[in-house]
Amino acid sequence: MSKNYINIYTLLLCSLMALSCQAQKNIPLDKTKSEVKQVVFDYTNASLFAQTLDDIRTEVDSEIKLGVQVPVPKDMAGGYSHERHKRNFFILQKAGSLFQITCDEKYARYIRNNFAAYAKMYPSLPLHPTDRSYATGKIFWQCLNDANWLVYCSQAYSSIYEWLSERERELFESQLFRPMADFLSVENPRFFNRIHNHSTWANAAVGMIGLVMQDEELIQRALYGLENDGIDPSIVDNDGGYIKIEGQRRAGFLAQLDLSFSPDGHFTEGPYYLRYAMTPFLLFSKSLSINMPDLDIYNYRDNILKKAVYALLYETDAKGQFFPINDAQKGMSWSSREVVSAVDIAYSDFGQDPMLLSIAKIQGRVLLDEAGLKVAQDIDKGLVKPFVHKSIAFVDGADGKKGGLGILRTGGEDSKEICLVMKYAAHGMGHGHFDKLSYSLYDQDSEVIQDYGAARWVNIDQKGGGRYLPENQTFAKQSVAHNTVVVNQRSHYDGKVKSADEHSPEMYFFSADNQKIQSVSAIEYHAYPNHDMHRTMILLKDDKYPNPLLIDIFKVVTSEPSTYDLPLWFMGHLLSTNFNYSSETTSLSVLGVDHGYQHLWKEASGSSDSGQAQITWFGNGKFYSATSSVQPTDELIFARPGANDPNFNLRHDPVFMLRRKQATNTVFASVIESHGTYSPVAEIPINPFSDVKRIEVIYDSDAYTVVEVSDRSEGVWQIAISNLDAGKDKKHQMNIDHKVLQWTGPISVNLTTEQ
Repeated sequence: MSKNYINIYTLLLCSLMALSCQAQKNIPLDKTKSEVKQVVFDYTNASLFAQTLDDIRTEVDSEIKLGVQVPVPKDMAGGYSHERHKRNFFILQKAGSLFQITCDEKYARYIRNNFAAYAKMYPSLPLHPTDRSYATGKIFWQCLNDANWLVYCSQAYSSIYEWLSERERELFESQLFRPMADFLSVENPRFFNRIHNHSTWANAAVGMIGLVMQDEELIQRALYGLENDGIDPSIVDNDGGYIKIEGQRRAGFLAQLDLSFSPDGHFTEGPYYLRYAMTPFLLFSKSLSINMPDLDIYNYRDNILKKAVYALLYETDAKGQFFPINDAQKGMSWSSREVVSAVDIAYSDFGQDPMLLSIAKIQGRVLLDEAGLKVAQDIDKGLVKPFVHKSIAFVDGADGKKGGLGILRTGGEDSKEICLVMKYAAHGMGHGHFDKLSYSLYDQDSEVIQDYGAARWVNIDQKGGGRYLPENQTFAKQSVAHNTVVVNQRSHYDGKVKSADEHSPEMYFFSADNQKIQSVSAIEYHAYPNHDMHRTMILLKDDKYPNPLLIDIFKVVTSEPSTYDLPLWFMGHLLSTNFNYSSETTSLSVLGVDHGYQHLWKEASGSSDSGQAQITWFGNGKFYSATSSVQPTDELIFARPGANDPNFNLRHDPVFMLRRKQATNTVFASVIESHGTYSPVAEIPINPFSDVKRIEVIYDSDAYTVVEVSDRSEGVWQIAISNLDAGKDKKHQMNIDHKVLQWTGPISVNLTTEQ
């Protein structure tokens, strides 16, 4: 008998069992009675739903055999008590879904018995003994995880609400749920009453349990925040996320929707944290759509939730991994449980976009509700269409006026992609990094030029209890850890969150209509006093090159002589350079004393008299080269993290740094290319040498900058940028080497010579 046949047989049996009891159930959070009946009758023709049900039943049944486990809270993330309580809330939610579908009372009993153990422990539970958070929890080391627990357990409580006796409900609500809701809100206003992903979880937790308990006070508190929180604004400056508008504090779930997202759905804290926050945003909203339809939450702020889901999905590389913007652990992807929920709910409730089905297939599981059922059914009907990434510019800030994120992509469904991510966004509050006008570069398989991400080992107990490590503050957030200009070895905004939150870069132009020449440009006026920074990046796709070229032009305007560093965090092993350098082979020196430099070992340095500095490296089976225009006095530095890192918390990734000393106005110009492959099986390198010969800044003024890129076949590309007027219809004319150059719009990219 095949496994599919067994699944279908089991599902039919479950359906028959469920018919006898579904009519008496009240399901207030995630589905209506009619939707429950649909799941009961229809999931036999949805193979992914059937497989998910089978997997979850095996998982939950195994936990039930272990019995109730509610240890006294003790550990940080990664420790036993933390992970046990975390597993509990996931399993309880899943058990609730199984009870709704199968009506097998063993799942209801398991939920009830766990709640009874928590209700017995909670009234006398002190604050968590770790005392390591600005908002210490009780079950967990921080209130955030307590809110996670309540969001998931609200769903479990909802699933057995009518099955429980009135006495049991009164016990759980008086001893556990209401006290926890009060603890997360009125007893922790700094946690509850701000604009931050932490507070989104808190608002959703209080609101969802309020809906189950039909407690109007909790519902209103969740939606609109605490009226008088008594918070001193000065104590939250370093964390960010505290909003004052016209003298009034804004808080609560609706304020999160108003202020956390830009008008097109970009999340200020970055996609890693949007992935995390989408769970409370969507679960609470789904509950509100069922229980408070007049609120019309799905259409709130011009469908902001739908826009947020798509922003989340587009801010990924070709493999569906989120760009590690701000504090982010690399490798988080579409396969996370939060994105499973986001995709299923978006497909079911926001328009049934067939592209979402392809992501659901990759995820390999669905929600055990009507949304997951619809996804699984339509996959089986063959309605799947590939999810196509696209070049896109997102604005940032609630009003869309705090910079943004520019994503340029070449290629399509059938070709290898090069993806540029240029960040000119708002700081990102407490999770923000000092990386104005930074960028990262990806190909189809991997990072080429990396954003370091966060210094953190999430839920790894041996590494600071899974918390952010000290080096996250001292290195990962600092400007030198990113691919952007650093002035006088000081981070942007001098490394101060409050100053960084007050200002943002401005997008100068974004152009992606021509797939062969795409560009993005932005200006930063405030990162350093009296230094204006203007970066323009172009993805150039031409048949003469095996892969697209990235052309990077970074202009700094100032009258103050300064030292500039431009790091290039390349991913791979250095193969060669076209300049001489001296290596530190017996001892290493530290590159600086603070702002991240104290963590960099200086491994080598050199210079170039040719006006060019080219490095070639090998990574992920491919050859890459970076060619830069340099001056004879520029110092060319190789370094890597590891200094002043006694606990080995930092990755020892290589960086190539171009240092220009005591310069006023200056322009950095570089080209990055992927140009060959190597198979360790065949042991044959293909095209291991760069096709780019030179890049030169041939003209620079306040009004215009002109750069030329020459290749080895004598082709010359000329890039002209209007620095003062980005109007699409603005006509420009200038003389270059006794030749008249004319163009319309902010940028001109032309092949001027080819033999």
